[in-house]
Order: sequence, then C-alpha cells, then structure tokens
Amino acid sequence: MKAIDDADRARLMGKEVNFYADALKASEEFRADYATRLRVIKSEEMPWENSPDGLIKHIINERMDTAEHCVDAYMQFLKPNEASGKHRHLSEELVFVLEGEGYDLHWDVKFECLETFEWEWDEEPKRYDWKSGDFVYIPPYCAHQHFAKDSECRFICITSRIVKAMGFDWHDQLENAASYLAD
Repeated sequence: MKAIDDADRARLMGKEVNFYADALKASEEFRADYATRLRVIKSEEMPWENSPDGLIKHIINERMDTAEHCVDAYMQFLKPNEASGKHRHLSEELVFVLEGEGYDLHWDVKFECLETFEWEWDEEPKRYDWKSGDFVYIPPYCAHQHFAKDSECRFICITSRIVKAMGFDWHDQLENAASYLAD
C-alpha cells in the first residue's frame, strides 16, 4: 500500500478526493490482470528454495503470478533425523504429512492486548507426533519446529495471506535449519 502523497493529504484536509473512482479503476485493472494469472501450476514450474526453514518447493506463493490470492503453500522436505528451522508467524498454519514420520515441537503463545501487544511463549514446548496421512494444526504466532525421525519426510505447509493483508505481516525466524546455507 503506497503512502499518502502531499496532493492526497491536501484533499483529505477538506478538498475533493477521488477514492471511490480510483477504487473502481483499480478493480478493473485487477480483473484484467487476474484473467491472465496461472490456474494450473505444473510441478516443474514450482520453484525450489534452500530457505532458513529448510528445503522447500513453493506450490503457491504471492510472487508466482497465480490466480490464488488467499494462501501460500509449499512442500517441505526433511532428511532422516533432520529438523526444520524454528519460527513463528501471526497466520495459523496447516500441515499435511505426505510421507515419513516425525514430530513437532510447539511453544504456545500467551499475549495481552493493552496499549501494545505483550507476548510471552511457553518455555517448555508441547510435542506432537505425526506420520504420513496426518494433519497438524499450528495456532497463530505459536513458535514451532518440525523434526524427522529415521525416515525422509515430506509435508505440505499452508498459511493464509489474509492476516498479512490486514497489516499483521509478522514472521520471525528464531533458528535456522542446519541445512540452510546463507549467502
């Protein structure tokens, strides 16, 4: 979202504005662009990333020119006895385990919404074991990390972009995956 320029600020101070007309034009431009966006993404079009969270293959991402505008999804890969990075984000996360067996550690968050947010996370995590076919729910801003047992693991991670669009683009990488090679 762009900042208000001086001309817009002057209009807000009692002069005429074009917010509604501008929104109509932006909607028309969006629909024209939307009609050109990808609706099928072939496996070979899904980019790989050696990320701070580990090896992932992006399925849907806001930077991939797809028709999907609400969620991001990626496939994550863990080698036997490997851990993902540890992170938290304000959007809840859904994980579907495709293959392998492992567990998650979740550090639940407690917060107070006073004049500012005051966050506190459990010192001791809760452990959740999972295997192929299982679904894992990760609550908003819960610090979490995935661990493979003695088999390779592959799972789909899905988060909503809506929370980000609402102004809460809070994502913290607390610990990088051991496999991550930063530039």
